[in-house]
Amino acid sequence: MEPSRVENELVMLPGPVTVSPRILRALSKPIINHRGEEFAALYRECVELLKYVFQTRNDVFVLSGSGTCAMEAAVGNVLGIGQGGKAITIVNGKFGERLKDIADRYGVAVPVEFEWGLPIDLEAVKSVLEEEEDVRTVTMVHNETSVGMLNPAREIGKLARKHDALFILDCITSIGGIDVPVDKIGVDIAIVGSQKCLGMPPGLSAVSVSERAWEVIEENGKKVPYYMDLKAYRESFEKGQTPYTPALPLFFALREALEIIKEEGLENRIKRHKSMAEAVRAAVLSLGLKLFPKLNEFSEYSNTVTAVCMPNGITDAQLRGDMKRLGIVIAGGQERLKGKIFRIATMGNISARDVLTVIQALEIVLAKYNVIEGVGAGVEAARKALGL
Repeated sequence: MEPSRVENELVMLPGPVTVSPRILRALSKPIINHRGEEFAALYRECVELLKYVFQTRNDVFVLSGSGTCAMEAAVGNVLGIGQGGKAITIVNGKFGERLKDIADRYGVAVPVEFEWGLPIDLEAVKSVLEEEEDVRTVTMVHNETSVGMLNPAREIGKLARKHDALFILDCITSIGGIDVPVDKIGVDIAIVGSQKCLGMPPGLSAVSVSERAWEVIEENGKKVPYYMDLKAYRESFEKGQTPYTPALPLFFALREALEIIKEEGLENRIKRHKSMAEAVRAAVLSLGLKLFPKLNEFSEYSNTVTAVCMPNGITDAQLRGDMKRLGIVIAGGQERLKGKIFRIATMGNISARDVLTVIQALEIVLAKYNVIEGVGAGVEAARKALGL
């Protein structure tokens, strides 16, 4: 691909996402003292804006690490090293499995597993909670991007609370794009990643921590991860600092990204993400393609990524390779789903133009391999869904 086109690629991945020029410009601001008052003001402003996006009054901290860093911070601080409590880990995709693997490192994971792409059976989760003793936490991925499914946060939150377990919710790809009222649904630790719905580069994550979670974390003392010791983050925040050197340019980008969200309005942003995803789903269905995940009454299609079954007559390499040659990057399936699905993300600061562009390119590629007879139906379906 020509260098100019690489610079202008349309990235429709479920993270990292295309970053708006306004946020990119913020990255180039001069370095400041990360132990000074200017950084303290910057950090506090970011936290206040994050509380707005998280819809929480709980403590919020920013970690210089990706979403997986925040995953381990949540699990490691609650369970502690060698403290013995159990974690019910709900799995129906790659990132639920990652939470399970992290809990496994502490020797306390009790997985409740479902086939990737199948909905969570609440009765199965309830049964495990009733059978197991010393359950300290329940973990779940809210928006499982590996399969394009939104999992039932409210219902799992109620079950966790009923059994006096903390609820750790991975909102890495939902906060900022899907309605996640953290406090209302009883989330004790919620986490978000910077390169998803917040629309900024990778490298930061944030966690919210409830009072219930603090009680457990404090009991664990120093038997928690060193770099991700949330008590250290709480103590440092009182001085407007992070316990270790922050990824300073990313904090500038974070403030800019959060200001963009505040200007748009969280409710409007959520509606935009929903309408973009609905347009993609309408388009692929009009082309005779099938959506991958299976739903039940407690699950929904994701509004930040659409997972589509790979049609006959074309391979993953052909589909995504030709899309990339047209200047558009979409995602394939991960691990056991490799070659079986492809995924188009609708997260961050994307527009209707971006959605129509990716659908037009998809039609061109599918027509090239005779998967569809002609082009136009997908774009038309997306146009109607967008109300254009």
